[in-house]
Amino acid sequence: MKRVSTPTQAYEVDEDIVIRTAEPTDGKLISDYFIANRAHLKPWEPKREDAFYSEAGWTQRLVKLNELHRMGLGYYLIILDKETNEMLGTVSFSNVSRFPFHACNLGYSLADSAQGRGVMTRAVKMAVNYMFKIQNMHRIMASYMPRNKRSESVLERAGFVKEGFAEKYLLIDGQWEDHNLTSIVNPHWKDV
Repeated sequence: MKRVSTPTQAYEVDEDIVIRTAEPTDGKLISDYFIANRAHLKPWEPKREDAFYSEAGWTQRLVKLNELHRMGLGYYLIILDKETNEMLGTVSFSNVSRFPFHACNLGYSLADSAQGRGVMTRAVKMAVNYMFKIQNMHRIMASYMPRNKRSESVLERAGFVKEGFAEKYLLIDGQWEDHNLTSIVNPHWKDV
């Protein structure tokens, strides 16, 4: 059975990856991903409490995220290897605002084992496509630390344009970090 995206569920596929909305039953899959990539992701993320790495913590978090999906206020997607179903990363959309802004923020993470294969660029493009076509977003914003050249490349390849610089923008790994600000605008947005 082929699944397709709906307003409450994302499901996009390319030649070897799937991105889909995370479900409450994905608690173990996601906690295992973050445990396996804890050291790899640490320099790029906020400090995490122990519950962040537990199956129970993720199951509880996913129930709340699932409600945000249904309400159209946020989307937490997981990236899976099409053949093995191994979790490769995450793509999330937060601060979803409808009329009159029609915009949101993009965040993502990628497993150490999936680096350098173009997975994140393809996943971001597929996720942005979902947010533009299905969610009718006009603008998606993303930021990255200037020293994170891989993230900069992903956003550039996905069509994001640098718009500015924010000093001490986010608290990452216990330090206030500067970020470059980028966005992409939906060229086919329609007032529906």
